[in-house]
Amino acid sequence: MAGEDYYAILGVNRTATEDEIKRAYRHLARELHPDRHAGAPAAAEANEEQFKLVNRAYETLKDPERRRQYDMFGADGPRAAAAGDPFSGFGGAGMGDIFEAFFGGNPFGGRGTAPRAGPPRGENLEAILDLEFAEAVLGAQKEVAVRAATVCETCSGTGSRPGTTATTCSNCQGRGEVRRVRQSLLGQMVTSSPCPRCGGTGDEVPTPCDDCRGQGRRMEDRSYTVEVPAGVDDGATLRLSGRGAAGPRGGPPGDLYLHLRARPHATLTRDGFDLRTTLRMTMAQAALGAQLEVETLEGPEEITVPPGCPTGHEMRLRAKGVPHLQRRGRGDLLVTFWVETPTELTASQEDLLRRFAAERGEDVAPPEAGFLSRLRSAFK
Repeated sequence: MAGEDYYAILGVNRTATEDEIKRAYRHLARELHPDRHAGAPAAAEANEEQFKLVNRAYETLKDPERRRQYDMFGADGPRAAAAGDPFSGFGGAGMGDIFEAFFGGNPFGGRGTAPRAGPPRGENLEAILDLEFAEAVLGAQKEVAVRAATVCETCSGTGSRPGTTATTCSNCQGRGEVRRVRQSLLGQMVTSSPCPRCGGTGDEVPTPCDDCRGQGRRMEDRSYTVEVPAGVDDGATLRLSGRGAAGPRGGPPGDLYLHLRARPHATLTRDGFDLRTTLRMTMAQAALGAQLEVETLEGPEEITVPPGCPTGHEMRLRAKGVPHLQRRGRGDLLVTFWVETPTELTASQEDLLRRFAAERGEDVAPPEAGFLSRLRSAFK
């Protein structure tokens, strides 16, 4: 309909960006999808019509050319434009679209004319960033050095000698691509590929910059300060947008991918967002209880060992573990107790243990076995 306001239908301003239009469409599509009202036929039918209208608005506004026509002519724009393309009635596709789909070009010009590709994007780079265990868990600022192509300061990335400019490519006439025609059973088939002379930019440099030889970039050593977020793990990868190699002749830069390598800790290990450690104690400490220190990422912390603590008993220290990525809170530190059995006893210690065992009614090896064992140890 001529009176349809596609911007109002999607609930966006006339200056909305492509991302804003896409987000609005996705929100409405979820709300109005017919499957959400399958149990209510009347509501489902009404929402189905609105759903079609939202789709029509989105299909128009997401395409820059169709959006431009809509802004100029309103919802009748495609039909008004049909006067310039007598074949526009074929399912909304003009003859230019048909030629573009089957033969790679549009003899009538307009939409079928492919724009130049422009300067190519720079390469993505990869590097390894070594971290201490605590840096990976708690986050840190780290310096990373990479060797990468950077914009040539002499020519400001144009590739042309100062005082000169690039010219339109003589091979592709500025299109950035070359087309080849071949015969087939269906007639002439046209294939396109980037222009080998200009690399798809549409321009060539007759007087290259002496410092970068026309590339618009040079290899240099660069260093960046990287904010390592708290909670990353060994083997994770950070992506730094735009920190890769500069593109040739002013092309956009690539990205830098940092592969994280965290060193192990002497006493702590990771278990998801929790940390684990083992605390060793003597038989007497386990039986009678004690105040012992356990290592945490913030330093040693004193904990109370309850009397009668067995090997394998676990204590949880809240919020002493790994911070949660992209949300608040931390995991816990799980302390597992390990009771050490004494292996070398003096005569008085052995006598005390034998009396202790006798009082509890426990069977133990006779003294001779203990004596022979100590004798064998002395001759090892």
